[in-house]
Amino acid sequence: MKKKNVISLIRYYAEKNDDGFRNEALEIAKEFDATGDSQLAEYIVSLLSNVNTFVPQMEDYDSTFFEKIESKEDMLLLPDSIMQDLLGVVNAIAHNIGIHKFLFQGAPGTGKTEAVKQLARILEREIFMVDFSSVIDSKLGQTQKNISTLFKEINSFPQPDRVIVLFDEIDAIALDRTNPNDIREMGRATSALLKGFDQMSEKMILVATTNLYQHFDKALSRRFDSIIDFNRYSNKDLIEIAEKMLDRYLVKFRLASRDVRLFRKIVGLLKPMPFPGELKNIIKTSIAFSDPNDGQDYFRRLYYAVTGSKAENLQELQAQDFTVREIEILTKRSKSSVARELKGGESCE
Repeated sequence: MKKKNVISLIRYYAEKNDDGFRNEALEIAKEFDATGDSQLAEYIVSLLSNVNTFVPQMEDYDSTFFEKIESKEDMLLLPDSIMQDLLGVVNAIAHNIGIHKFLFQGAPGTGKTEAVKQLARILEREIFMVDFSSVIDSKLGQTQKNISTLFKEINSFPQPDRVIVLFDEIDAIALDRTNPNDIREMGRATSALLKGFDQMSEKMILVATTNLYQHFDKALSRRFDSIIDFNRYSNKDLIEIAEKMLDRYLVKFRLASRDVRLFRKIVGLLKPMPFPGELKNIIKTSIAFSDPNDGQDYFRRLYYAVTGSKAENLQELQAQDFTVREIEILTKRSKSSVARELKGGESCE
């Protein structure tokens, strides 16, 4: 065995390069066999055949460039058009024909990152998210070197069929190189990113997200096998998603009072209707902050969150198409009092 063999073994081990380590060890075994030491050669081969003692596990993987993200169950509510695209991603990966890089683009709160978590659950993979703060460096040229090292690590993951690499908000680094306002250093970083994508192993699944697709580097967008638009929510989709969120949180917070008609009217005051991320925050906070002894308090808090004012002006509430019974709930005033102030022009339900 020569010195270069020892150096190569140590380097492959340090780089966690499974294939390189095995190939080098097999070459050493062949050399021993050629020089007449067949027993030692056979022993080396037998050690290499013991996969479980050699292959590192993903849970033991550690890197300064990645953060492991738990794909815990969360409220993922998407319109059918986007769900069908996600199922298409699953099918494409299953076909194993080299389709493995995906870009999820859309406004904040459209469910891009949660969709990655859902994808990981379906594919039974772990998510390793790139930590851009450790990649981007103020030193000239260092960011390029970090990107190069990053992709070397991606290509040497010990169990690529168990991993999804997530570039969340990739626009932090994928800037338009033709933009005159872009600093030259980040343009070079984008070029390094392009090279990394081109050299990336097809065994790895990569998903990137962005909410600045209109400013996205076009050369990089062409590197993705598929780009999924997460902005495809109709007003009907958002209303239905809001109702499902309401049901789940009422169960979670053990509140029984449910009035879909009143809920729809309050949420319908949002102009324009926000995406699910913001809807979730509004509904969850309104229910969480409500009086547990008053099952209708969350309606009042929801109205305040939506309009920015308390439900006190009866004429305004009537103009917003709330009934006397609904105004009673929102104002905590009796129906008779509400009806009198509104001059008794509406019958009680």
